[in-house]
Amino acid sequence: MKRHLLIIISILFSAYTLSAQINPSLDYSKPRKYEIVEVVANGLEYLDEGAVIAITGISKGDRIDIPGDDISFAIKKMWRQGLFADVTIKYEVVEEGKIKLILELTERPRLTKYTFQGIKKSKISEVSDELSLVKGRILTDASVKNAELNIIKYFKGKGYLNVEVKSTQKPDNLVGNGVELIFDIDKKNKVKVADIYIVGNEAFGDRRLKGRLKNTNERLRFSLFEDLVSRAIHSKPKHWFQLFAQQDSVGLNRALDYFGEHVNVNFFKSSKLVKADYEEDKNTLIDFYNSRGYRDAEISYDSIFTEGQDISIEIGVDEGQKYYFRDIKWTGNFKYNDEVLSAVLNIDKGDVYNLEKINRKLNYDPTGNDISSIYMDNGYLFFNVTPVEVNVEQDSIDLELRVYEGAQATINKVTINGNTRTNDHVVLRELRTIPGEKFSRKKLIRTQRELSQLGYFNPETVDPTPVPNPSDGTVDINWELEEVSNDQIQLSGGWGGFIGFVGSLGVTFNNFSLNNFLDFGNWDPLPVGDGQVLSLQFQANGRQFQSYNFSFTEPWLGGKKPNALTVGGSYSYQGDFVNFRDPRSGISGSFRIFRGFVSLSRRLKWPDNYFTLANSIEYSRYTLNNSQRIGFQLGCTTCESNNINFKTTIARNSVDNPIYPRSGSNISLAVSLTPPYSLLNNRNYDELSFEESINFLEFNKWMFDASFFNQVVGDLVVNTRANFGIISSYGDKVGVGPFERFILGGSGLAGQGFILGSDIIALRGYEDNSLRPTETVSSFENGSVNNRQISGGTIYNKFVMELRYPISLNPSATIFVLGFGEAGNTWTDFSEYNPYDLKRSAGVGARIFMPAFGTIGIDWGYGFDNAPGTNRASGGQIHFTIGNQQR
Repeated sequence: MKRHLLIIISILFSAYTLSAQINPSLDYSKPRKYEIVEVVANGLEYLDEGAVIAITGISKGDRIDIPGDDISFAIKKMWRQGLFADVTIKYEVVEEGKIKLILELTERPRLTKYTFQGIKKSKISEVSDELSLVKGRILTDASVKNAELNIIKYFKGKGYLNVEVKSTQKPDNLVGNGVELIFDIDKKNKVKVADIYIVGNEAFGDRRLKGRLKNTNERLRFSLFEDLVSRAIHSKPKHWFQLFAQQDSVGLNRALDYFGEHVNVNFFKSSKLVKADYEEDKNTLIDFYNSRGYRDAEISYDSIFTEGQDISIEIGVDEGQKYYFRDIKWTGNFKYNDEVLSAVLNIDKGDVYNLEKINRKLNYDPTGNDISSIYMDNGYLFFNVTPVEVNVEQDSIDLELRVYEGAQATINKVTINGNTRTNDHVVLRELRTIPGEKFSRKKLIRTQRELSQLGYFNPETVDPTPVPNPSDGTVDINWELEEVSNDQIQLSGGWGGFIGFVGSLGVTFNNFSLNNFLDFGNWDPLPVGDGQVLSLQFQANGRQFQSYNFSFTEPWLGGKKPNALTVGGSYSYQGDFVNFRDPRSGISGSFRIFRGFVSLSRRLKWPDNYFTLANSIEYSRYTLNNSQRIGFQLGCTTCESNNINFKTTIARNSVDNPIYPRSGSNISLAVSLTPPYSLLNNRNYDELSFEESINFLEFNKWMFDASFFNQVVGDLVVNTRANFGIISSYGDKVGVGPFERFILGGSGLAGQGFILGSDIIALRGYEDNSLRPTETVSSFENGSVNNRQISGGTIYNKFVMELRYPISLNPSATIFVLGFGEAGNTWTDFSEYNPYDLKRSAGVGARIFMPAFGTIGIDWGYGFDNAPGTNRASGGQIHFTIGNQQR
């Protein structure tokens, strides 16, 4: 037994001795240097070993201390890369003073895909856009945590303040070291703001202050009747009636606050709480106080607390004292004297101290009437003015306005970027910021508008960037443009009852290039880039109706001045079936219209440079051949009329955006004149038949259209329009004739029957073309008087008010909703004209603008007055529109 024990001890001792020689123990209390003879990395599957070893900063031949900082630093570097789930560095002493390092590593998995649980499929794309995860990259703890936080941030922005997100990782069996990340999202209920309490306010009522919180709103409520009934039951009427008994502003504000406490019917604002918006609203609240003279006002405290499933907010306000302007002095101004600057500032001694007005009148007023404008429009780009309170005494403040005029800046270089389809000369000819001229902020803003109006670029992102060069007194201007396609295709079809299928096809190329027509390399799908407009349209329903239209516009004839030349023509055909209700029967009669025109327009500099003047000459030929149904409206079944007229239009267009205007106006007056044949010849029209009297039409036609846009708040816009029209003859010899008359009703389209040769005016809430009065025209024929009926008015009025709000301002699909009220009517003679006898309607609608299709609209209107030919209100009508309907 002892012998066996001695043998075992001998073997163990021998093994220990061998081990000590291969890997002798280190004395950690006595660090010493070792030479690295080899570095290896174990556990790698996809990473390159050489690259991983290089990360440590330790290589073969290095001498390091063990123990020492070199190993610690190497481990930190490995962890910092985020590539590994575990890092261990071992060593093996090869011989005295030499060591081998062994890196024991575990690679992190790579993300192959990520999925969501707990949300709808329609939301997956939006949530994914918030993540910074990239498939195929290594998945780190930090990237997973950031993804969770981004999801939480997204849903909190939607009002889900209690959202919870958990993530799990699932191995992907199809990809080695791959993992699928699964986000489990529990949105919980959306948290809304139940009530907002304002504390400490004496100068302004709760209702007025809550109105300044544009992005933080209380939820819908209507508890007025409930509260009044409760007060009536539990207290004497005289006690709560005293709420409204005072006949001054205090009583009015008290009544309004009471009403606001119990009634909140704001359907268009969300009651969710977004922290960033809430902080901005608090600053807005203080700005409101500052603008009313309370320069020391501040938020003393605010708290957010839970009320049931929702939250409420309490905001404490320290209003401070109200201040007034006393003395205002100018210093540093040489170009303009004190009187000129003070007149622009428009602040008098004793006015309420208004810091907002000071900043607006000094720096930027939307009307252009500010101090900065008069300097910067005269080249003083480096100008600035600083308001300094030099004395505050009781409730009065003395202000010193310190002006630095600087030198006038000259425009050096103007560059344009982003016009990938539009040629440079098309953009350059619209610029009013010309190299060598003095800088002008007014011209910069005007150029921005002109480029937006072209329709070739996204109007929301047309962005000028002035780059001042103070060293030489110059400025470079860079224009960043975002090209959008504005070519339009119109393809539609429908069923028109017994008429059958009705189809239309139209294409409009708004950036056409006739110069590159033979250069097939520039076709996209036709040659583009020169800003010309080519329009082709066709509409038909087989044999009964066909219409062909063509027009071409060169906006800069000659290339030097904005003189627009337009040429165009159209041909329309409408046939009468033998059997009106049988489209398979033959054609018994027809109505044809041929039209050709040429127009030249130019921009004016007077009264201002928003005006344009257009002159055109037009020839139209109307041929009616044995058409009973159409002749019933025109007064003849077989006749021919020629219309040669000169048309002049003066217009002023200052709208800021062609798709969704927020400000500006569009006003035009158009006059069409035919030769006064009856005044130039000696014919006795009393002896002519009706057909002979209308062989050459004579009339003068006056059309006035005005449209105004005003921004109410934010992107909420009110659009008011007024339209007037009158067509009359030159004398008593011959009347107006059956063509070019006014027909109102519906969407403003021809509608069923394809009314040709008439001016169709929209009036929502009434059926298409339903307002067309009839005039009796008498002529002496074959020894007797013949009475004929002509359909259509010679005078019309129309008034419209629309309230618009955008849903999307994306240039690829601009969408806005609207509510409208309008009224209009048409009459056949001045003796019948009554501007108060209007057909009224109101309703709602929506517009969608897509560059490829133009503007598509749908409206529901309710007509309040009797429909023509009935004794009842017109009632509800649905209307579809294509294109901009301005009348």
